[in-house]
Amino acid sequence: MTTETFYATGRRKTSSARVYLSKGDGNISVNGKALDVYFGRKVAQMLVMQPLELTELVEKLDLNIMVNGGGNFGQAGARSEEHTSELQSPCNL
Repeated sequence: MTTETFYATGRRKTSSARVYLSKGDGNISVNGKALDVYFGRKVAQMLVMQPLELTELVEKLDLNIMVNGGGNFGQAGARSEEHTSELQSPCNL
């Protein structure tokens, strides 16, 4: 059984994020670590989660996020910006 995966890229300042979205149960990994481990500050975690919460997809998608460059907030913002554009595209998740 194969799961369809969607890919998007986002940038903010000197940070960039690549996000792979697929159907799932809400697992989010950032550079191979759990969201709360990679982004220890709650504000950065909120930036990542905001697009999922607004579209009510928190427990319906798995995200594998690869970020680099900049600081944590720039990385969280790049991820959030990218994820928002991906969720707006017409797809049957």
